[in-house]
Amino acid sequence: MAVNVECVLQIREGGGPKGECPVWSVAEQKLYWVDIDGGTLNRFDTESGKNTVFSLGERIGCFSLRQRGGFVLATASGIWLSDGDPTVRHFLANPEAALPTNRPNDGRSDPAGRFWYGTMCDPPSASDTPQGSLYILEAGAQPKLAASGLFVANGLAFSPDGKMLYHSDSFHAVRTIWACELDMDGTIVRRREFVTMKGLPGRPDGACVDSDGCYWSCHIDGGQVVRYTPSGQVDRVIPVPVKWPTMCAFGGSDLGTLFITSLRRGGAAAEWPDQPLAGSIFACRPGVTGIPEPKFAG
Repeated sequence: MAVNVECVLQIREGGGPKGECPVWSVAEQKLYWVDIDGGTLNRFDTESGKNTVFSLGERIGCFSLRQRGGFVLATASGIWLSDGDPTVRHFLANPEAALPTNRPNDGRSDPAGRFWYGTMCDPPSASDTPQGSLYILEAGAQPKLAASGLFVANGLAFSPDGKMLYHSDSFHAVRTIWACELDMDGTIVRRREFVTMKGLPGRPDGACVDSDGCYWSCHIDGGQVVRYTPSGQVDRVIPVPVKWPTMCAFGGSDLGTLFITSLRRGGAAAEWPDQPLAGSIFACRPGVTGIPEPKFAG
């Protein structure tokens, strides 16, 4: 089935938008997303087309909505909590303060209300060894290490029942997605190779899971979004009009719209003459629905 992918928010400003972490707010019926290098959290009203920008003054990797309202934010300086306006926040922790070249990357909350996020050395080539990790944050606690030994922690998503964690490493030499069984406390008890992309176009970037339990992965540098079955088989491939899609999320009134963020490298649009929409946000109707994005319980 052919799927029409449309640009719903064209991003022209900025030296090189690095759109990431789309999150659909069911309560507000709006799409939140971040520009990592621009240091902004954005709220996009899909009905009016208005995009509201909240400047944080530093790079932001990911965030999650909170059950009590507000946000948990993973920025270059650490983990922050906000009760409402994301520019008004208070500091919680920075478990990688001793790694100044590291920053948070991908993240989201699981169905149990725990916030997970990954880190990376930026740029990854600055380190010969993998110094990225996965962390888990529970309400009222400090972040704790969940996994290590990653170059570019990415692709965090959870099965609908919360018993399976998916995550990836986007580094050129790795390009692997793993499936991890979780116990009741969120501890990884078994990890298996889910997909190895060394024979496929691009690298595994951000992802989400639909209501059927299938994993949707943005293939950055491959210009497509791929749906994998729970057994790791390619089920569908949706080409997108940019080479660098970064992450996807289901939204809309019926959770049947797939939103896709992207990035533009280098800055000047002249460097991307064949991709004038690079850095913009896209949407399509793939014929399946997502699940409501879980919120952080803290």
